[in-house]
Amino acid sequence: MRRPVLLVVAHGSRDPRHAATVHDLVRRVRAQRPGLRVETGFLDFNVPSVGAVLESLDAEGVRDVVALPLLLTRAFHAKADIPAVLSEAPPRLRIRQADVLGPSPLLLAALERRLYEAGLTPADKSSTGVVLASAGSSDPEAIAVIADVAREWRHTGWCAVRPAFASASLPRTGDAVRELRELGCARVAVAPYVLAPGRLPDRIVRGASGADVLADVLGAAPEVAQVLLDRYDAARTPLLTALGA
Repeated sequence: MRRPVLLVVAHGSRDPRHAATVHDLVRRVRAQRPGLRVETGFLDFNVPSVGAVLESLDAEGVRDVVALPLLLTRAFHAKADIPAVLSEAPPRLRIRQADVLGPSPLLLAALERRLYEAGLTPADKSSTGVVLASAGSSDPEAIAVIADVAREWRHTGWCAVRPAFASASLPRTGDAVRELRELGCARVAVAPYVLAPGRLPDRIVRGASGADVLADVLGAAPEVAQVLLDRYDAARTPLLTALGA
């Protein structure tokens, strides 16, 4: 039996860097799992839309799909928008929605990869305070997850880790940078906990003006690609079991 198609569901953005980064990540996933069919659909702004991809798959005779939200937390898009879009798919498609990407130890590894690429070294950890800068959400569950990630990351050896948000919640990135300065950290780094560039990530960049180090977005880091594959595998197992595979 064929493996279910992996449909990566991205939010979309008017910023062309967003879609370009999503496509880079999907190429990385394909490279790490040769033979797996991976498609990309967007909820808004970019094409193809999720609905259009599902219609096309159905027309080809595909029957099993794992839809994977390209999201770091279970906020509104994962709980409402994506299920609503999937509910309108052709009825012959068997679709299972995978879990969001975070939290995961692999994402922490990707964050550190970006910080080291920006100039830090493992020897800097104990004297460096890090701002874990998220896009933000009005969903309390999502905010709590970011706070938990910051606490977990702190235990890996950083001087301190503080969460910050570009919208909806406080503190802002610049406030967290100042807090870490006042705490006495020898240097302050900002690690964007976002997958791709766009309007809110640009706010993070502006708020990081007082930091010593600014990392890049997670993007197509190999650890992120592996999380996608792990979420796919976890979602496809019960689907295949139900089909008697």
